[in-house]
Amino acid sequence: MREKTEKCVVTFPTTAASMAMEAACREENVPGRLIPVPRAISAGCGMCWAAPKESRSTLEELVIRRKLMIDGIYAILL
Repeated sequence: MREKTEKCVVTFPTTAASMAMEAACREENVPGRLIPVPRAISAGCGMCWAAPKESRSTLEELVIRRKLMIDGIYAILL
């Protein structure tokens, strides 16, 4: 079994918002990937962006700069 590590998780109100985040992160080489939302968190669309915990400030800046729609940003063990 894989050891759980702390991740930064961004949740979204819609699938379109999650896809916009994925596109923005790919364009700017921000690490992470779309995954199903963990049970410990609720989200409107069921998808979230999971990235290394060190990426939190980069993700926050990206969300603000690109005016991306998000529900929240969380630290969680995955």
